[in-house]
Amino acid sequence: MPDKKAFEEAKRKIIGIDRQRLGIGTLSEKTVHAILKNYYEPDEDRQEIPIENYVADIFAGGEIIEIQTRQFDKLRGKLSAFLPLYPVTIVYPIPREKWIIWIDEETGELSGKRKSPLKGSPYTVFPELYRIKAFLKDPHLRFRLVLLDMEEYKLLNGRGKNRKIRASRYDRIPTELVRELEVERPEDFLQFVPPELEGQFTTKDFAKAAHISQALSQVTLNILYHMGTVARVGKKGNLYLYEANDF
Repeated sequence: MPDKKAFEEAKRKIIGIDRQRLGIGTLSEKTVHAILKNYYEPDEDRQEIPIENYVADIFAGGEIIEIQTRQFDKLRGKLSAFLPLYPVTIVYPIPREKWIIWIDEETGELSGKRKSPLKGSPYTVFPELYRIKAFLKDPHLRFRLVLLDMEEYKLLNGRGKNRKIRASRYDRIPTELVRELEVERPEDFLQFVPPELEGQFTTKDFAKAAHISQALSQVTLNILYHMGTVARVGKKGNLYLYEANDF
């Protein structure tokens, strides 16, 4: 279960109770990363620790924690250096619900909050896992998926009449820690196989049951097959037939 009290303490430490929202993005690191780093390790003496020519976000109790919001491929060098020496947990934040707030760069004016119709899903981690596929079977590697509700601040510097097309993201401010999913061993990947998928199924069946796109379903099953979570048991037309394995 998430430690809501510890999460609020980490938020207060990074944001400050009375701090103005517009000042948050001036931090040297983005707010989601900074809050999660202080949530998982409040002791700053255990943060930003040099190890093997790299800097670990957290090193405590002989274990490393890396908070990565995207582009897992940038972790390859660290993983190559860290995994032979220590257990490594990659923390991946996922916005479950998001409220968009626009910033006018000229006036500093903030728009009202608008709730995004898009909801975050744990399955969004799978394209990132594909980027570090070669490391996934290392017994020292673990993952923690953190579902957060958050406010997203965007600059009105894009194209179009409303300046919102391809606009820049300024910062994301977590408002609530909703859920944490842990993947510590190959059998933990079974939690991503929807329980209604009994017997054989295709990527289309998986996409429908998981409420994700066909493309994301294909990447997800690629990783689940790689991890031995599912087996390929035949074909249905041009699609593989899969079946969940027992552990």
